[in-house]
Amino acid sequence: MDDLPDQLVWDILSRVKKNVDRNSASLACKRIYKLDNEQRQSMRVGCGLDPANQALTLLCNRFPNLEKVEITYAGWMSKLGKQLDDQGLVILANNCPSLTALTLSYCTFITDLGLRHLASCSKLSALKLNFTPRITGCGILSFVVGCKNLTILHLIRCLNVTSVEWLEYIGKLETLEDLSIKNCRALGEGDLIKLGSSWRKLKRLQFEVDANYRYMKVYDRLAVDRWQKQWIPCESMLELSLVNCIISPGRGLACVLGKCKNLEKIHLDMCVGVRDCDIIGLAKKSSKLRSISVRVPSDFSLPLLMNNPLRLTDESLRALAQNCSMLESVRISFSDGEFPSFSSFTQNGILNLIQMCPIRELALDHVYSFNDIGMEALCSAHYLETLELVRCQEISDEGLQLVGQFPRLCSLRLKRCLGVTDAGLYPLAGTDKLDFLAVEDCPQISERGVQGAARSVSFRQDLSWMY
Repeated sequence: MDDLPDQLVWDILSRVKKNVDRNSASLACKRIYKLDNEQRQSMRVGCGLDPANQALTLLCNRFPNLEKVEITYAGWMSKLGKQLDDQGLVILANNCPSLTALTLSYCTFITDLGLRHLASCSKLSALKLNFTPRITGCGILSFVVGCKNLTILHLIRCLNVTSVEWLEYIGKLETLEDLSIKNCRALGEGDLIKLGSSWRKLKRLQFEVDANYRYMKVYDRLAVDRWQKQWIPCESMLELSLVNCIISPGRGLACVLGKCKNLEKIHLDMCVGVRDCDIIGLAKKSSKLRSISVRVPSDFSLPLLMNNPLRLTDESLRALAQNCSMLESVRISFSDGEFPSFSSFTQNGILNLIQMCPIRELALDHVYSFNDIGMEALCSAHYLETLELVRCQEISDEGLQLVGQFPRLCSLRLKRCLGVTDAGLYPLAGTDKLDFLAVEDCPQISERGVQGAARSVSFRQDLSWMY
């Protein structure tokens, strides 16, 4: 090892991706230890830091070229020692000149003051906060004022981030490319308008409203009116994920759906108010769409005060089939409930989409309209490689036995399907048709029944969901 040039050893170490393996390798000799210290660019620490500030100082001195740091206190208890506090962020700011990305998870001792210290990190471009209850909108504002190269910002369960001046400031910078706001109770759909011209550069948006607070906000007309007639430029948007959001006709997030001409992936989960015209507008504008995932609220979960029933129909699927020729992944789900929706997508609409687009991945959850006839039609799905069926209770052994005739299918997942038994999997035994088969919580399929049905098999049965 002593005869190898530094550049070669450096290259060898760069191929070792796991920190635990790098730690082991660095113990082999002082030379590797030194080179590893110089090369190490990422670090993930948490409950093991004790005393926290002193330990972090030692680590920063050992690894002078750190670019990505993640500090997580998931599962922390007081007996594990004191958490990292604001002084810890001072240590990062002073000792990590190359820091570009920082993630803080469950750091309950860090306050706005700590974030203010990070403003001096000139290269910091990505900040992710997950459950940091002492941080408020003032702290976020002081951070973004200092870090003018911010491109990625994730806020998850930041319950005290109430003010939105920081959103307005980010809007003026026009640098943000990736924004994720999840379960921050004080932030609603109407606040996103404050991004202003930053919408133009945004490539990825995830916005999730706390499910427990969603219906309290349905009739907040103020949040809707803020968006009225606003022009939202979204030409750079590649991925859009909206969960528990309100889609108001002709304004707000509905405007965003129809202006993402480069969109490749969209996820709409329990979004109240999505109409056929929204999806049709999306399909006509987003011809590069590759993946769509929709979880539809049941008819009985929609607000009673809405004048018209808002539900998606086959018109949406038809528009996708006609305009999105690159669509490869489709996931359709209906919300949990005693009354599954029969008035939305039909089996014919789903099959038409599969026939007209190169669908490689199909997942259906709680889609009661899909039955054995649908399974028979999939025998002509020439691109389908992955199929996931969850709570599709109209599928029987007769339909499951047709899986062997699917041209390219290699992965099958069955979950909570009541109508299928071991007999449905018998034709697959010993055929090597499937690379992977997963069966979860299907009461009539046994562990013995899945053996030999695929090269790799996963079986789990927990029937508590039935009672």
